[in-house]
Amino acid sequence: MTTQPGVLRADARRNRERILAAAVRAFSEKGADVPIDTIAKAAGVGSATLYRHFPTREALVEAAYRNELARFCDSAAGLLADNPPDRALRLWMDRFIDYLAAKHGMADALRAAVATGADPFSETLDKLSTAISTLLRAGTDAGLLRSDVGPLDVGFSLAGIALVTSAPDQRDRAGRLLDLLLDGLRHSPSGANRTRSDH
Repeated sequence: MTTQPGVLRADARRNRERILAAAVRAFSEKGADVPIDTIAKAAGVGSATLYRHFPTREALVEAAYRNELARFCDSAAGLLADNPPDRALRLWMDRFIDYLAAKHGMADALRAAVATGADPFSETLDKLSTAISTLLRAGTDAGLLRSDVGPLDVGFSLAGIALVTSAPDQRDRAGRLLDLLLDGLRHSPSGANRTRSDH
C-alpha cells in the first residue's frame, strides 16, 4: 500500500515535535552530555530518524530551544482569545517563569552549542518583545493596562523575578511578585500611573 505524501509529512512533523520535547526534558534533567540515543528512545523514534531531522547535537539543542521559545511566545494570542487582556498577561507571566526554568535547565547544552558557533538566542529578544507588546497593547486598548510601560521593561522585570525565585520552593513567591507586577501595570483612571520622568 502506498502512503500519501501528506501523511508522511504529518508523521514527520509529529516525530520532530516528539524529538524536540524529549530533547528539552533530557537536556534539562541530564545535562549537555545526554546520549542522543536516549533522546531518540524517549521520543519513540529510532536514532536514524532523529539524525534525519537534526544531523548534529548542536542542531538539536538549538532547535529545541527555539521551539520552546516559539511555543511560549505564540501562546500569547491563544491566551488573549480566551481571557481578558489583564488575565491573559498574568497567565503568560506564569509561562514566562516556566520557560526560563526550562532554559536554565538547558544552560549547559546551550553553552556547548554556542561554543561551536551556533546562535540559538538570535531571535529571543525580538520574539519576547513582540509577545509582550501584543499583550500590553490589548490591555491598553481595553482600558485595563497603562500605556507608558514598554515591553522591554516588562521583560526585564519578569527576568528579575525569575532570577530571585529560581529555586523550586520559591514558585509561590514568584506568583506573588507577578501579581505585584501586574498591579503596577494596571491602568489608573485617576492618572496616578506616571513614569519616573513625570516627577
